[in-house]
Amino acid sequence: MFKSAPFLSLAVLLYAAACQEKPAEESTSWRPSSMYHYVDINFKQLKTIEKVYVPVYSDIYHFSGERRQNLTATLSVRNTSLRDTMYVHQVDYFDSQGKMLREYLEKDVVLLPMQSIEFVVEHRENEGGAGASFLVDWGCDSDQLRPVIQAVMISTVNQQGISFVTEGVTVERMRNAELVIPTKHGN
Repeated sequence: MFKSAPFLSLAVLLYAAACQEKPAEESTSWRPSSMYHYVDINFKQLKTIEKVYVPVYSDIYHFSGERRQNLTATLSVRNTSLRDTMYVHQVDYFDSQGKMLREYLEKDVVLLPMQSIEFVVEHRENEGGAGASFLVDWGCDSDQLRPVIQAVMISTVNQQGISFVTEGVTVERMRNAELVIPTKHGN
């Protein structure tokens, strides 16, 4: 009789676990990528305004190109200044054909010195493709501020993981309301 007690205990535990309520859909409100500090400013009056293109891979090809692996992409916008505030005006996500899929911001976001914000393209998103991209409009009242704007892609399948980083490239720059197109040497 005592030999069956461990099996009975295991059966009761398994039954209790199966009868528990399933947890509600996980809340995403804690994610740093949703905690933005919105502000009302006249963005076009800032001293420096830039548009940055950031390549993103929401999936990549493997096995001679016939299969695709989805990736989670995190866009990171970092204010590298120790004293200057910057503002992020617009963050838009595009697919491989240049079609805008998502606008991430409702209004301007402030980034205090050394602060950063993130925007996530979830693993299950499969519209962007290997040629997806972000366009980020940011500005400040300084000529010296150089933010770091990168995308980090990551995925794991079974026991294999992949991760890599891409750097943003400035495609337009306005200084004191004058458009400057960047050259190879960085204007």
